[in-house]
Amino acid sequence: MTTLHLGLDLGGTNIKVATLSMTDDDFDVVSTNSVDTEAAEGPEGVTANLIEVGRDVLDRAEPTTLGLGVPGHFDRDSGRILLFPNLPGEWKGFPLRDRVEKALGLETWMVNDARAFTLAEGLLGAGRGHRSVACITLGTGVGGGLMIDGKLHIGAFGVAGEIGHQIVMPDGPLCGCGNRGCVEALVRADVLASDAGRPTVASVFDGARDGDERCIAAVSRMASFLGIGLANVVTLFGPDRIIVGGGIAEAGDLVLEPITAAVKQRVTLVPTDGIEIVPASFGRFAGAVGAALAGELRA
Repeated sequence: MTTLHLGLDLGGTNIKVATLSMTDDDFDVVSTNSVDTEAAEGPEGVTANLIEVGRDVLDRAEPTTLGLGVPGHFDRDSGRILLFPNLPGEWKGFPLRDRVEKALGLETWMVNDARAFTLAEGLLGAGRGHRSVACITLGTGVGGGLMIDGKLHIGAFGVAGEIGHQIVMPDGPLCGCGNRGCVEALVRADVLASDAGRPTVASVFDGARDGDERCIAAVSRMASFLGIGLANVVTLFGPDRIIVGGGIAEAGDLVLEPITAAVKQRVTLVPTDGIEIVPASFGRFAGAVGAALAGELRA
């Protein structure tokens, strides 16, 4: 028997959608799509966009489950938002799950977007076959997730794996989580672009490839702070593999090579040759694929 599963991934810039078919515990990606989040429209407008994307799929297919990846934290019982650090508007307390569920007529399972990414890459992607996996997503924000023996590790409070919210610069810039000096506050997309004096992340990488010294310095600074955070992950968690995804990571070796070098520079307790840092298999749709998995697995 083949079943179809829908995943929606709400990001600060884009809403990604994926559908998965499942047959005998094997999943295949059927389709993917992306539309603008239009984050400035606030909770009501963004939710309307999510619903429109979902309805577009329902007009063409009959998924049996719906997973919704969100860029922050929520109450698991009520489905209300607790913290969306990178989306403008009055999100705290907003009943996102109920709104989507009621409009689309499918029971909706919510999951943090970085944990959704971890599910996709850990079970089906670059982490498949590895016992312990750490994942990090680089984009509008910086998310993370941990997987052990094929299961998400979320800890006693449900937020374990927030790699982006380690403090790596005490009394550094304010982060959307309310703390100061987090990895996210130092390396997220708008900070990278600002450091390089460029309008977009893509133009930063274009500049770095062309030898622009300010762009090269901005990428190096980003890699240095990520190196501190990921070196901590290696020391505390000891993953078999670290998987890097998100919009920034689409620059490939231009980003991965300096990040890997920065991590190896700071790790002293394990052989650095054993540290594997690799790109995500599903690219920017990993979160949507993971959300679809979460809806089916109730992970």
